[in-house]
Amino acid sequence: MKTTTKITVTALLCVAALYFLIPVYWLVIAATKSTGDLYGSSGWWLFNPQLFENLKQVFTYNDGIFLRWIGNTLLYAGVGATLSTWVAAACGYALAKFRFRGRETVFNLVLGGVLVPFTALALPLYLLFSQLGLSNTVFAVLLPCLVSPFGVYLCRIYADAAVPDELLEAGRLDGAGEARIFHTVVLRMMAPALVTTFLFEFVGIWNNYFLPLVMLSDTKLYPLTLGLSLWQSTADREPVLTQLTIGGALVSVVPLMIAMVFLQRFWRGGLTEGSVKG
Repeated sequence: MKTTTKITVTALLCVAALYFLIPVYWLVIAATKSTGDLYGSSGWWLFNPQLFENLKQVFTYNDGIFLRWIGNTLLYAGVGATLSTWVAAACGYALAKFRFRGRETVFNLVLGGVLVPFTALALPLYLLFSQLGLSNTVFAVLLPCLVSPFGVYLCRIYADAAVPDELLEAGRLDGAGEARIFHTVVLRMMAPALVTTFLFEFVGIWNNYFLPLVMLSDTKLYPLTLGLSLWQSTADREPVLTQLTIGGALVSVVPLMIAMVFLQRFWRGGLTEGSVKG
């Protein structure tokens, strides 16, 4: 790569990094201010101990409802992303390695599902869950998240390229069942694709606003996105909620950062680590 190309690419990456980091930096600075300072000062360099007092108010306001929202969001995103990743891996692996009539038709339907905006499905889902008596429950948010068309597509493509048929045949000859082969061999080999799917699903569910808005009416079941929106919408009557919303938004991005830091190492891992030896 030429020197000028390297400089150009590095400069563009720096600009992109600043584009994403500046809002986070502003959020950190704004979280350190009092409610009055939010409107009365414009300093970007001020950092004071007010941050800890603000966070204390965030966690104690309204009998600690914010902690409940955190728990709900961890439940929705953690359980939903985990089950969605497993379903995507199983479907993708089956579509890649098993020959059956209609396989390509099923895969084309999955591709079609990628193109359908989720907002178009919100009203039918609400009507369906209402008839089943599941609206305004945890399942109203969890169940729609269990199927990820993008995850199935990604896992099918990855399994087709990374899982050798010879290894599957060797497992079958050794007497292993299909379920054991899938859970002990295939999942390990598909780790990079599974981590990618999990992160996409985790971030998507964590930031999901429209589905909980449609499905939930009980504030005790709200995720962070809906809870913070509730605080912001009532801030004109209770100004302190503006600062609490900013502090809550700062707290809400921390788990996403932690997930990215701890899971990115799997992308650099060997594709067949622990499954075959040279």
